[in-house]
Amino acid sequence: MTARPANAHQARLLRLLRDGGPNSRAQLGDQVDLSRSKLAVEVDRLLETELVVADGLAASRGGRRSHNIRLNPHLRLLGVDIGATSVDVAVTNAELEILGHLNQPIDVRDGPVAVFEQVLAMAAKLKATGLAEGFDGAGIGVPGPVRFPEGVPVAPPIMPGWDGFPVREALSQDLGCPVMVDNDVNLMAMGEQHAGVARTVGDFLCVKIGTGIGCGIVVGGEVYRGTTGSAGDIGHIQAVPDGRPCACGNRGCLEAHFSGAALARDAMEAAEQGLSAELASRLETNGTLSAVDVAAAAAAGDATALDLIREGGNRTGQVIAGLVSFFNPGLVVIGGGVTGLGHTLLAAIRTQVYRQSLPLATGNLPIVLGELGPTAGVIGAARLISDHLFSPA
Repeated sequence: MTARPANAHQARLLRLLRDGGPNSRAQLGDQVDLSRSKLAVEVDRLLETELVVADGLAASRGGRRSHNIRLNPHLRLLGVDIGATSVDVAVTNAELEILGHLNQPIDVRDGPVAVFEQVLAMAAKLKATGLAEGFDGAGIGVPGPVRFPEGVPVAPPIMPGWDGFPVREALSQDLGCPVMVDNDVNLMAMGEQHAGVARTVGDFLCVKIGTGIGCGIVVGGEVYRGTTGSAGDIGHIQAVPDGRPCACGNRGCLEAHFSGAALARDAMEAAEQGLSAELASRLETNGTLSAVDVAAAAAAGDATALDLIREGGNRTGQVIAGLVSFFNPGLVVIGGGVTGLGHTLLAAIRTQVYRQSLPLATGNLPIVLGELGPTAGVIGAARLISDHLFSPA
């Protein structure tokens, strides 16, 4: 795709078609502040660029029936969500519907060259199925702080070798299309906003609990990244004074006490100390333990596993309670790999937030699990690049 919208009106029309699907000129006119003649001019110009196409006759509104307008169905976006231990790659159309999706294990500590070789191979595999001849744009999520304007990770604690790597520039050359890069939790928030539980909420927090912990902040429907791109790095808020050492160099961070890695370590200690026969059995069988094992043990009624989940949920809830008191969101979404712990975790978080934050902030505050699971990040990544492509050049 070489064309871009020429002005803010065209950009608004493109985003309405992305988020709402095919629409008639009359229905688009109901949603934008344009005269009928000005709307016709802008739609005709978009049709000339082939960003949009006519899509059959619209329902009659009492006069001559007009054509529906839709985004060009041949546009293809690539969404990439890189986690600490796995990567999701998906192809979407311009309306952000997933056409093909792959997931593979990775180790982000192998560094950007090795990880992106795997990402490019997965993208090529999706192309080979006939889903796309090429990509019109790509969105990339990484599990660490990103200097957003340049698309560069900055001192990410769990990503050795990634500091300063020119992700956007390198992948743009490899893929032959525009690329945008963001922190993975921001993309999860954008995915839940577009197609998940946050569709009707303008101000919300999206907390991702996986190998690390982060928070996407959405204000007035837009992701808030802060001055340099590090907003929402709540995993490094101190949860335990003089607590465990953290990968960031400080002590007592929330991430050091409750994340996928911390939970696995605590489960190993409990198993080795004979505190849980269920965890000990799983450790003997598998040779290691993960958050998945803790979830399975809890589901089997293991008291130690349940205690580990509740303790972690309490600590996370204490941090979120501070965020709720400060930000007063309309919704808190909990996502990420550790949400396999389910409603035991959610109940512990809710208890702390509702107990510690003022009633004015929590009286109508839903705290819920995300709806989209592993597809939230790739939908958010496609949303990120479409926001860029559907902005005036």
